[in-house]
Amino acid sequence: MEFFVNKGSVVRQIWGKADTILFIFAGAAAEFALNKAVDWLYFTGRLPADPLGRLFSTVGYARRIVFSGLDDAHRAIDQMAKIHAGVEAGRGMAIPDWAYRDVLFMLIDYSIRSFELLERKLTEAEKAEVFTVFIRVGTRMGIKGLPATWPAWVQQRQQHLQENLAESGYTTDLYRQYRKHLGLVRYHLLLQAQALVVPARVKQLLGFGRFSYLGPVLRVYKLSRRLRLEWLLKAIILPPAYKAEISALDRVPS
Repeated sequence: MEFFVNKGSVVRQIWGKADTILFIFAGAAAEFALNKAVDWLYFTGRLPADPLGRLFSTVGYARRIVFSGLDDAHRAIDQMAKIHAGVEAGRGMAIPDWAYRDVLFMLIDYSIRSFELLERKLTEAEKAEVFTVFIRVGTRMGIKGLPATWPAWVQQRQQHLQENLAESGYTTDLYRQYRKHLGLVRYHLLLQAQALVVPARVKQLLGFGRFSYLGPVLRVYKLSRRLRLEWLLKAIILPPAYKAEISALDRVPS
């Protein structure tokens, strides 16, 4: 069977571990709150009503693409495009191409940043591999203006960070929802995780400091994984209602 992502790809390593995926979500949650097109995510009401549920829905599509055969992955991508087309029809206007690119760029950037934070530095070839996989997703969805090469993406990503982010009332409301759904302790853990993984531009806009106390905790966590005790830490920091879903992220989808 031909797979959308080769079995030996680093992309499968990145999207095959709950830890990495949760940091991808943490970074994207911060940047979503600043994106100038975040009002599109408010149109259906799903994001503010259930941000964690929206996470697992989005992650489910991403993992289905990464671990599926080519035909199944194409069907998943086409389904995503259909859902977005329905939102556009309901609102009576098109989602801007740059907003689509922003979401795709988040997946690329936070995949790399999260893996490097928790595992090891990626080579330039591996980073380019992550880029290629998600650009293929964007191309299948018909997103316009995608960069053709990894160096071009690096430049365009920086441009997007400067031009497409701003603090707004949506920023305040989304963080209020994060706090409501996570609880005070886990909410502060989210903030510390975000401070570790987001780019400097996002840190600046959200007022994050240069230091995160989660840094030293991560070193302990990495040791706990070697001792197979990471389940204990996860039990402490993760919302009980979502532990089954989070545990499933460590298993390759069938």
